[in-house]
Amino acid sequence: MPQLLERSQILLVKLILLVPVGLLLLTIVGMVWQTTSPVEPGVAVEQPIPFSHKHHVGDDGIDCRYCHTSVQTSASAGMPSTGICLTCHSQLFRDSPTLAPLHESMRSGKPIQWNRVYDLPDFVFFNHSIHVNKGVACVSCHGRVDQMPVLVRQESLDMQWCLDCHRDPSKQVVPLDHVTAMRTLPKLSDAERAQLLRLLQLEDTPRMTSCSTCHR
Repeated sequence: MPQLLERSQILLVKLILLVPVGLLLLTIVGMVWQTTSPVEPGVAVEQPIPFSHKHHVGDDGIDCRYCHTSVQTSASAGMPSTGICLTCHSQLFRDSPTLAPLHESMRSGKPIQWNRVYDLPDFVFFNHSIHVNKGVACVSCHGRVDQMPVLVRQESLDMQWCLDCHRDPSKQVVPLDHVTAMRTLPKLSDAERAQLLRLLQLEDTPRMTSCSTCHR
């Protein structure tokens, strides 16, 4: 019996059938992402020690990188160690009952168990250092933390929100010396933006929007 379809036609049919399957899987991934994210935007998370970014960043002018020491070099931004906190608080407000967990942490050697405000599902790969070194400002994702007495999540962190930037990151990036600045993002001229993009060497759109970029 002669074959009804050529091999190329069979392959085309298979590819057509795979499209709805792929869309279904992406939909399921998106739904799981939404349902597994533990914190809603704008909702405060209770912490073992009340911490005001407004006071430390806004009033005292402490740079993000002082506490989040690995934000430029690794996937995780890093949480401040007890030693970092005690750089100031071994002298300032040292007898405050609020800071008792901090001093107990130093005595016991057990780190403070801060509760995450930004927490992506395990099936999502995110690298802080890549974003920071490619000119993505802290305020783009975290908002004006220097105005937050209590840190709350600013963005949904859903896949569409990430893709909106990944489809054209050239409109989002800033000069590297503005990345940790707590102020309105600078408006660049066309020539300044072109020069910045040459410096940052961003990936092309297919790579930025590939599933494997964030799902590994």
